[in-house]
Amino acid sequence: MNIVDSSGWLAYFADEPNAKHFLTPLNDTASLVVPTVTIYEVFKVVLRESSENEALLAAVAMRKGRVVDLTASMAIAASKLSLEHNLPMADSVILATAKGFEATIWTQDSDFKNIEDVKYFPKK
Repeated sequence: MNIVDSSGWLAYFADEPNAKHFLTPLNDTASLVVPTVTIYEVFKVVLRESSENEALLAAVAMRKGRVVDLTASMAIAASKLSLEHNLPMADSVILATAKGFEATIWTQDSDFKNIEDVKYFPKK
């Protein structure tokens, strides 16, 4: 299972230099887990930088994976991971979701670079 965090989705949608690193997990929708917090973050950025139509198209594309809502037990796990790894809320929710699904996180967010089961690509 794979999770592409918000930075990876945004690189992909903007066709940034690192976009190629995220093609493998994004094309394997059967193994793609999408935490709802990533939909929130990506929609917000695309809406701010482009248009509501583009943001809606991004959200539709993201829903091709298995969308996972934040549950109470996942929120508690995310809180613990946030303190353990000094992560912001969204990153800790993504990490908790990854742990719950035994998924690899694909990212260019440096907050994840020293965490196990993460494929980190420095932002170019």
